[in-house]
Amino acid sequence: MSKLKSNIASSFKHLKSYCEAENFKGWDPYDGMNSKVFQALPLKHWDLARLAWIQGFKRSPINFRKLLLVPKEHNTKGLALFLLGYCRLYKLAETGNEDFGTKDQILERINELSELLLGLRSKGYSGSAWGYNFDWQARRLFLFKKYTPTVVATCFCVEALLEAYEITKNETVLKETLTAADFVVNDLSRTKHQRGIIFSYSVLDGNNTVINASLLGAKILSYSYKYTKNQQHADLAKQAVIAACDLQSEDGSWIYGLLPIQSWIDSFHTGFNLDAIETYQQNTGDQSFQKHLDSGLKYYLENFFEADGMPKYYHDKTFPIDIHCPAQVIVTLSKMNAFQPNEALLSKVLHWTIDNMQHKKGYFYYQYRQGMSSKISYMRWSNAFMFNAMAHYLLETKPE
Repeated sequence: MSKLKSNIASSFKHLKSYCEAENFKGWDPYDGMNSKVFQALPLKHWDLARLAWIQGFKRSPINFRKLLLVPKEHNTKGLALFLLGYCRLYKLAETGNEDFGTKDQILERINELSELLLGLRSKGYSGSAWGYNFDWQARRLFLFKKYTPTVVATCFCVEALLEAYEITKNETVLKETLTAADFVVNDLSRTKHQRGIIFSYSVLDGNNTVINASLLGAKILSYSYKYTKNQQHADLAKQAVIAACDLQSEDGSWIYGLLPIQSWIDSFHTGFNLDAIETYQQNTGDQSFQKHLDSGLKYYLENFFEADGMPKYYHDKTFPIDIHCPAQVIVTLSKMNAFQPNEALLSKVLHWTIDNMQHKKGYFYYQYRQGMSSKISYMRWSNAFMFNAMAHYLLETKPE
């Protein structure tokens, strides 16, 4: 094993030990309203106060959560990312590499996380759906109550559980997971846009402007088609992909959303978009969006990474460097079968991230800034994303 590969394996073992010791529970950038102090105050009824409180927690480089009684908890999207990572480790163990656990040990984790995820579904919807373990205020637009299902959390859980099913062949997991398509069709709103549709971010009215969220709805429906051959689901998924591709700029970029305040172009949401369209094509066999993927991938690689591997948040601005940026590019390129031709870049990105954003205790930082960085350990946002990304990297670079 090369010294560089050995460093990555050692870094990953350190992260894995940390996350397992914490039982995958932790804090989140957006969990400020879980504070028992805030919940005791009348301020919790005022949207501006909620927003200020959440943003204060999110932006502060100092962690006040212990002081203000915010508990460490499981987060569904975080658990899904860990499950995706363990599925990669299982495939690695199948090749004979048991550096990160035997097949039986990893299988036990896969079953444990699958059961945990199915138990954390949001109740009262048309099918399986997942939300976050905290109330959160999205600007002044929406208050998402705890466990309000979103298409984002749901999609990550669906993909992870279906990957787990491919290993365990647990028919209950398959059956329960595929009902998420009914959640997308019946509970999310659909808005006509040009030649296609945009799925809403959640079940709340009005949040129907986010491109990556709509594509994640399409991704869920494409998985349903893969296993059930439900043509309505494939057709609806295609309409969402058409709308997203209509919204792609000529240079291959996507803005985040349709509102004036959503007009930025960033790295990891670009990665989500590419991953979702690629997944749609793989699951349905419909290759008609390949030119959009090609131009999107070219833009992604040319605009979000420096020559030394430093990832950028925005196309025109580097800081703050968010941990999602280096994590997502590894996962997206793996999904698109574009890892090998870009391995040199991905290796630089990962080594930069380990050198600059990993704590000696094993966890990864939230954001790297000029000045004071946020070195708080966030289980979903930082550690779960890097766990999944590094497991992908290790599987992609295994000796042939």
